[in-house]
Amino acid sequence: MAVMIAAPSQPGRRALCSTAQTDTAATMSNPTNTPASPPWPNVPACYDWLSLDRRGTWRLRGEAVIHAGLRAFLDRYYGHDDAGNWFVQNGPQKVYAALDYMPLVLRLQPDGSLHTHASDDAGAISGVWLDEEGNMLLATAAGPALVDDRDLAALLAECQLADGSPASDEALLAALEGQTLLRWRDLPVQTLSRADAPAVFRFNPAPRAS
Repeated sequence: MAVMIAAPSQPGRRALCSTAQTDTAATMSNPTNTPASPPWPNVPACYDWLSLDRRGTWRLRGEAVIHAGLRAFLDRYYGHDDAGNWFVQNGPQKVYAALDYMPLVLRLQPDGSLHTHASDDAGAISGVWLDEEGNMLLATAAGPALVDDRDLAALLAECQLADGSPASDEALLAALEGQTLLRWRDLPVQTLSRADAPAVFRFNPAPRAS
């Protein structure tokens, strides 16, 4: 039996995964359960089908999701559990997402604010890091995030030296090597290895069935 990822009002949407390629998950109760509303059935969790790339594009088995309605559905029901697994809640089914890098991807808006790939305001930013490749990682109210590489240059241009002067390319390289202290929007710029990001930000980039 194929498990469809589609809103009830949109029958016929393509199957996201089939039970033959998933493992069972714990039963989830319907939060609105009443005598007239039976609990949700056992539905296998789905792994290795859905992924999020470094530009915030959803992919099904590597194929970019281009259907606007499906993208909106994935964005709306995207969240995480206490173990740092990120997934889309498809009715009673959890569809776990493999992450190319971070759980969220940020895009710069014309007013200087940052929105996630799901078009949500990132909210307050509490930390900023540069990895060894020069990527910018942010701790935001919405969650741990990677700056979209198409907006990276504009945000790096906001980095400043201790005296408030703009950071040159040489200063940015020195910061990556731990030789110069920079600030970005009044926050100290820290360095972080990409390999350490999942542990530091407490997320699982590749959920697997237990």
